Amino acid sequence: MMKFVLASRNRHKIDELVSIMSEYISEDFEILSLDDIGYTGDIIENGASFEENALIKASLPASLGYFGIADDSGLTVDALGGAPGIYSARYAGEPTDNKANNQKLLAALSNVPDKDRGASFVCTIALVAPDMRRLTVTGKCKGYITREPRGQNGFGYDPLFFCPEQNKTFAELDQKVKNKISHRANAIKKFALILPDFMKNYINP
Repeated sequence: MMKFVLASRNRHKIDELVSIMSEYISEDFEILSLDDIGYTGDIIENGASFEENALIKASLPASLGYFGIADDSGLTVDALGGAPGIYSARYAGEPTDNKANNQKLLAALSNVPDKDRGASFVCTIALVAPDMRRLTVTGKCKGYITREPRGQNGFGYDPLFFCPEQNKTFAELDQKVKNKISHRANAIKKFALILPDFMKNYINP
């Protein structure tokens, strides 16, 4: 059985990862959390990119002898040069505040015309093996930023992120629909497809 540790304490993330990976991987696997392995410390995310932060987090379980998995995600806005990016959760400062983040984003784009309000949700997933071999994949979902919040579902920037294919903001989408098209879902699908080869190469170098 393939056994991994997700560098998170978020059970929702684990359930989502298991659900999507199960569609692409025939081998038995198990995903544990940091709590499951008794790790109670914090992981300092001081990377300069989604990939660096994901690798920093995944390296913690790897340093303890596990296959570590981690993700880092956020919103990038074209007109803002990719901001808020890796600072998405704390865009308006600490402590994190979704409403304040959305208000700051709308203010920053107040004079930007609709045609230039393109944006992408980005998610990078990293896997680091106990010998520090690693792989990363990135999934994206493209859309644009609305001029006011719409919808009651989701969290973070979901009320402002309009998905043209669905003609709705992420906050207006049913969660099951969102889980199929989101940046995280796209990244997990890529990850699940290349994981078996990575593990085969690791076991039989």
